[in-house]
Amino acid sequence: MEPRFNLFDSPTAAKLAKRFYGTAQVLERSDLPKALRELVQLRVGQLNGCGFCVDIHTKEAAAAGESVLRLHLVAAWRHSTVFTEAERAALALAEEATVLDRHGVTDETWAEVRKHFDDDRLGALVCLIALINAATRMNVIVHQAGGSYEPGMFAALEERPSA
Repeated sequence: MEPRFNLFDSPTAAKLAKRFYGTAQVLERSDLPKALRELVQLRVGQLNGCGFCVDIHTKEAAAAGESVLRLHLVAAWRHSTVFTEAERAALALAEEATVLDRHGVTDETWAEVRKHFDDDRLGALVCLIALINAATRMNVIVHQAGGSYEPGMFAALEERPSA
């Protein structure tokens, strides 16, 4: 599959992509554990059929020390034993917030997430899910394929303060 369009060829989209990356960096500096962030983003990428996001978050999780077993089981997390209760709650929230045509986020899932995350971590998790859903949709629209990502590749997008 060839990309339909390079978002970085559009001045407006390129500016937005840099700000999008900057927003993601706020989440990188949050107290939400890196492994959990990558697992959630991987699951959303899987649900939305975004090969580029699956590529990114599989490789970033592996680079951060995530096990191959857990990465392979993210797609079937409900039927595996390798995830903590907090991770399972976060993955359920990610699924329900991504596939909105089912029913949205249930009260049961919300209650489970509240058991495991304080307000700051929960806020970060909600923002992470919203942000990765936006990213997957942009990549699917333009046919951005997975396979070429290298961990840390987006560091060049980080906005540097002007002198």
